[in-house]
Amino acid sequence: MATTNINVRVDANLKQSAEALFADLGLNMSTAITMFLKSAVNHDGIPFEVKRMSPNTETKAALAEYDQMKLHPENYKRTGEYGHSRLQRIDLETGRTDVVATLPRSEFGEGIALLDGKIYQLTWENNKAYVYDAATGRQLRTFAYAGEGWGLTTDGERLYMSDGSEYLRILDPETFRVQRSVPVTFRGAPVQLLNELEWIDGKIWANVYVTDQIVIIDPASGIVEGVIDLRGLLPDEEIAPDTDVLNGIAYDAASERIFVTGKRWSKLFEIEIIPQ
Repeated sequence: MATTNINVRVDANLKQSAEALFADLGLNMSTAITMFLKSAVNHDGIPFEVKRMSPNTETKAALAEYDQMKLHPENYKRTGEYGHSRLQRIDLETGRTDVVATLPRSEFGEGIALLDGKIYQLTWENNKAYVYDAATGRQLRTFAYAGEGWGLTTDGERLYMSDGSEYLRILDPETFRVQRSVPVTFRGAPVQLLNELEWIDGKIWANVYVTDQIVIIDPASGIVEGVIDLRGLLPDEEIAPDTDVLNGIAYDAASERIFVTGKRWSKLFEIEIIPQ
């Protein structure tokens, strides 16, 4: 199947305007991106099985949150949206959470990464990253950066950041300066709208915004080596009018467990890749 390179310009209002941009091209954004990855899903898609499904939160109010999780010896997740952005510890067995830090109401919390005893957290449009002590939750410092902040992960030495484009920024965690940018491609074409990121076994797993698909990226070359199609993962009876797309990947390296969830999803899933 031939793929079409759909080049969407990332601007300050991308998350609200992306669908309008695709509409101007006569395309539905979700359908277009899903079609873009369809050949990999049909022919090279990575099979998986659901090991466990558990509650994503203990309170109904929190179901309105945009979730992203990180596991490191403490389990953390962040929630987004203006006025509701928090950094929390989560009990994976019960879904219960404790608030560690709360962002100002004017800031939309985005990706988090844990490195050397510190939690790094992006903001969407505020050009600001927070650094917290992972043990206490105390804010240590802030960094400024250009453009939007979407996803964040680490290889244990550096930070990798997405901004909604097809590029991954590789950052110095001590200064937050960009060391280099890596374009992400699938069969030679750029993959844009890269969102939440997670480092798993030397690869970067990334949600592609407005889809229920995860791409597995070689961090050195930026080449997409596989696609996991999670459409239909959330049962129909769990889907509410405001349920949004897949957006949350977490890896427990000690037990080699992989967890996924979505925006305003009521459930957290542990999945396992089936060896081929």
